[in-house]
Amino acid sequence: MRCPYCNSEKIKVIDKRPSDNKTFRRRRECQKCHKRFTTYERIELVPLTVIKRDGRREAFDRNKIRIGIMKACEKRPISQEKIEKIVDEIENELRNMDTTEIKSKVIGDMVIEKLKSLDEVAYIRFASVYKKFKAIEDFEKELKALKG
Repeated sequence: MRCPYCNSEKIKVIDKRPSDNKTFRRRRECQKCHKRFTTYERIELVPLTVIKRDGRREAFDRNKIRIGIMKACEKRPISQEKIEKIVDEIENELRNMDTTEIKSKVIGDMVIEKLKSLDEVAYIRFASVYKKFKAIEDFEKELKALKG
């Protein structure tokens, strides 16, 4: 570590604290010029790969899960914090698996289960896209299973 002002290597950490669940904030002071600066230390996570239904592979993107859930929850009384909590839970469950390659079906099933306990309307909305409903009978069948 070098001072961004004078390029000295004599740096002292004066404060350290977690800034969120994956980063640490460190307040540092240069022992030569006495200027202070902040650095962030991030835990490097192993990249996850998603195997799509057609066999394609792509990098895991938690934002895709968030967008799908937000669309399902549109105009429902569900806070952004609850949506973010679900996305965090799903990502943590995926990272705790014994593999770094996850089928998209596994992720979709996780989202379905979380939405089912959160909001039935959001669940049906997501299920209609995820399960590719083609007719009203598909909705009726899913509603019966939900009530059932």
